[in-house]
Amino acid sequence: MAVDMVEILLVEDNPADVELTLHTLRQGKLANWIQVVRDGEEALDFLFCRGLYEGRAFDSPPRVVLLDLKLPKVDGLEVLRQIKSDPRTKAIPVVILTASREENDMVNGYHLGVNGYIQKPVDFDKFRETVKQLGLYWLVVNEPPPANAFRF
Repeated sequence: MAVDMVEILLVEDNPADVELTLHTLRQGKLANWIQVVRDGEEALDFLFCRGLYEGRAFDSPPRVVLLDLKLPKVDGLEVLRQIKSDPRTKAIPVVILTASREENDMVNGYHLGVNGYIQKPVDFDKFRETVKQLGLYWLVVNEPPPANAFRF
């Protein structure tokens, strides 16, 4: 996969959630190019074109970031803070997709500029339907930011 063609950046450390999310999006033909990263540090490296991703073009952001909160190395709220505080990445839509039921996480996410906050359903079928609806909205219905939103 060419990392310059990413439609979805999935930031998730739970292998079962990664597998189910990928299966649902691909089964519904909602996304062809999905980049999976398993911790917050790798997510930031991908988005800011550094480390393993230093050859990636900065002007080819993902159409949406699906972000878990409870991540190794750098937590999801810190990833969100860095995305939304940098003019080069601020326009990238970020949806928190988390098992957290803590109201404080939701409040902090919205204060930091998250575009959506979804609590992962525990039920397998409900989780699949939630991911399917996310893909439909962010990749089919929603208009992505224009390219000049990322030129600074």
